[in-house]
Amino acid sequence: MSASHPESRRAFLHSGTAATLSTAVFVANESRADSPSEKVVVGVMGASRGSALAEVFGRLPNVEVRYVCDVDSNRLKALQESLSTKLQTPVQAVADFRKILDDPEVDALICAAPNHWHAPASIMACNAGKHAYVEKPCSHNPHEGELLIQAARTQKRCVQMGNQRRSSPAAREAIQLLKDKAIGNVYYSRSWYAATRGTIGKGTPAPVPPHVDYELWQGPAPRQPFTSNRLHYNWHWVWHYGNGELGNNGIHSIDLSRWGLSVDYPTRVVSSGGRYAFDDDQQTADTHVVSFEFPDKRQITWECLSCNREGMDGSGFGVSFHGDRGTLKINDSGYVVLDEKGKEVSKKEGSDGMKLHAENFITAIRKNDPSLLNSEIEEGHKSTLLCHLGNIAHRTGDSLRCDAANGHIQDNDAAMKLWSRAYEQGWEPKV
Repeated sequence: MSASHPESRRAFLHSGTAATLSTAVFVANESRADSPSEKVVVGVMGASRGSALAEVFGRLPNVEVRYVCDVDSNRLKALQESLSTKLQTPVQAVADFRKILDDPEVDALICAAPNHWHAPASIMACNAGKHAYVEKPCSHNPHEGELLIQAARTQKRCVQMGNQRRSSPAAREAIQLLKDKAIGNVYYSRSWYAATRGTIGKGTPAPVPPHVDYELWQGPAPRQPFTSNRLHYNWHWVWHYGNGELGNNGIHSIDLSRWGLSVDYPTRVVSSGGRYAFDDDQQTADTHVVSFEFPDKRQITWECLSCNREGMDGSGFGVSFHGDRGTLKINDSGYVVLDEKGKEVSKKEGSDGMKLHAENFITAIRKNDPSLLNSEIEEGHKSTLLCHLGNIAHRTGDSLRCDAANGHIQDNDAAMKLWSRAYEQGWEPKV
């Protein structure tokens, strides 16, 4: 069995390891989720992105959203009431996601909490015998991504990252065109994100709001005082909890670039940029360009303009592929193929694939076969790692040399210190 193609449920249940890994909860989950006619029960962690995910999953046939979870009791109550009305079924509200993991009837955790929770919570889900759908980026740092792969393999769980364009029919068709040499030998991909984010201002130490469990919100992250301008979104721009725009939205386009170029780990990463638009508390770049070089003379560049909406081709999001016989461009409206002279050859409209991505995850759970996932966690980690490497290059100011076998940084101890992080005592992720 290779790491990229885990054995099927049938093979696993007949292997010698089944007896040692199975628990009462594990076996209950296996038997209940095996058939498409049987219900799959999920719990959703996080009320921001989680609200949309809960609705998507809750509208799938025979999928029950039993729990929603958030550390903000006001947001949690509003989400519970909204979903119970929209889905026309009772939804339980819990502040602590570990209560979801304690329910033996829950099949999967949907993790849409802040980035510093993504891998630790998903690892805990695997250890509890649950499958996991983890929002992008799948980790806060590279080491967590490696641990999450290990947890998925050890516990034989389906773990899918929320890069839903992997399930978009138009995107999948476009990638197949690249593999079929529709534009010849593809050697370069540009990806970009542009938006008009405003300033986050200057925060001040403040009392924790009574409706927020700040201790649980921080979870695995070493403790920092509550600051007025971080919750519930601006933590993205603070290294202690987030990964900047590169990890927030860059992951989507970079994932398409890596997929289309058929590359895994880079050999060299270079970054330039900074906080140019505003003088505020944001630690991450609002204007950022990163270049990734790969074996066999292939390259990806990513451009971020967080505070200016005019991205490449005048669009806020997109990916282009360049070959020796033309160009292919992908955005959320579909794709277009151009010949060597820039003349349109073909095009197709499409969507971002969110519903299909959720369906794909549920199908893999029912068959207990991670190889069916459109973004199995090892693939999700490879794309997330590019974002981490870009941020590490930015933070150190160094051109990074990497091992093409695993992406590890070579001959740079300062950069490798950012490969992992310190954890609050008792919250260290363990497989």
